[in-house]
Amino acid sequence: MELINTIAITLVTLAILVGIHEYGHFWVARRCDVKVLRFSIGFGKSLFNWQDRQGTQYSIAAIPLGGYVKMLDEREGEVPAELLDRAFNRKPVLQRIAVVSAGPLANLVLAIVAYWFLYMAGETGYVPIIGEVEAGSVADVAGLEAGQEIVAIDGGKTPTWQALSFRLLDRIGDTGTIHFAVKYPDSDMVYESEGVVQRWLSDQEQPDLFGGLGIAMYVPEVPPVVSEVVVGSPAEEIGLRSGDKVLRADGLTMTLWMDWVEYVRARPQQPIELEYLRGGEILRAVIVPERITDDSGETFGRVGVRVALPEMPPEMVRSFSRGPLEALGASFVRTGELTVFTLKSIQKMVMGLISPKNLSGPITIAKVASASAKSGLGSYISFLALLSVSLGVLNLLPIPVLDGGHLLFYAVELLAGRPVPEKIQSLGYQLGLFMVLGIMMLALYNDFSRL
Repeated sequence: MELINTIAITLVTLAILVGIHEYGHFWVARRCDVKVLRFSIGFGKSLFNWQDRQGTQYSIAAIPLGGYVKMLDEREGEVPAELLDRAFNRKPVLQRIAVVSAGPLANLVLAIVAYWFLYMAGETGYVPIIGEVEAGSVADVAGLEAGQEIVAIDGGKTPTWQALSFRLLDRIGDTGTIHFAVKYPDSDMVYESEGVVQRWLSDQEQPDLFGGLGIAMYVPEVPPVVSEVVVGSPAEEIGLRSGDKVLRADGLTMTLWMDWVEYVRARPQQPIELEYLRGGEILRAVIVPERITDDSGETFGRVGVRVALPEMPPEMVRSFSRGPLEALGASFVRTGELTVFTLKSIQKMVMGLISPKNLSGPITIAKVASASAKSGLGSYISFLALLSVSLGVLNLLPIPVLDGGHLLFYAVELLAGRPVPEKIQSLGYQLGLFMVLGIMMLALYNDFSRL
């Protein structure tokens, strides 16, 4: 059932993103009086078809990994004389640029609308208070201390954990200084300092942003109480249940959940004498953590239990509300920030400052889409907006076969006063197709590696 839900959510997500993208092309083509022959969501065999009064055929196809808008074009077949003025290739270059750019721009508009609704509904986040600072770390050298609130990174405000994470994501792979602005609770005095980084977290597939600075964000103390047991895990084999409280491991008292986690991680495939409390009764068992090896080659133990995080104190929760105009302005800013962030990330990946293992394909997208949907409508809309920005920006890259490649040829035509020769365009499309297929194969490889 979970697999079916994941597939369904993924198909809905792709249909929304692709549908909006292709509708952008379609809407502007109609405004430029280009005859649209077909509007398809998906490729391959058509499952559902219908036709409008203008002769455009709409289709839902069997392979839901994209879509297209087919326009009347002399390069793709003979065009009746009476329809030549409605052929795409006969339109002025500025109109062709408008039609091609409308798809990616539609994705950016979708992101703006999505964030507008989210900001109108209100935001809630945790205040970024430092819980611990690792000795000798970037944060320690910068003079950060436990109990301080990080109010800004490099001049960008960080009112919540999420905002702080976004600012730090922007610095992955960088060499230089990170500027911190912090303050103590119940004080308006802001202290500024700097930390030095060298190709920061560039070699990590799943960068630990806070750990990379040497800080742990404050969270309430978590007692070692099991909330969930993984099916088929060592914990299930010995009969652990939700609600059981770990008391001792090999005679050592486990006061906090992290005490238990660290003890288990350090003992892969080593028997642990466990004492735990269930309904007022102390029970005993021997549990053997399974050996896990992560992508970096580190080996650790795992028993297959999860914990229920306690609620944050009210003073650690920060809420924001905006009116319609303020929310609209914030949505433009957010979409712009994500656009710049996506372009910088691509640049860093090309320069080798970010590991290509961070590139994700459809499997990862499906997993994250499903997880975000389970977290609530707001989480899913936020993920949809992020994906929409990524799709829009990637399609604007000057790679032939993508919208940006077409725009590149049209820009040359606009400047030179004549079209790019067909042979050069054909060669460009072949190279572009090779690049896109290579990137897709790398993304799929990363997806399967994560599995």
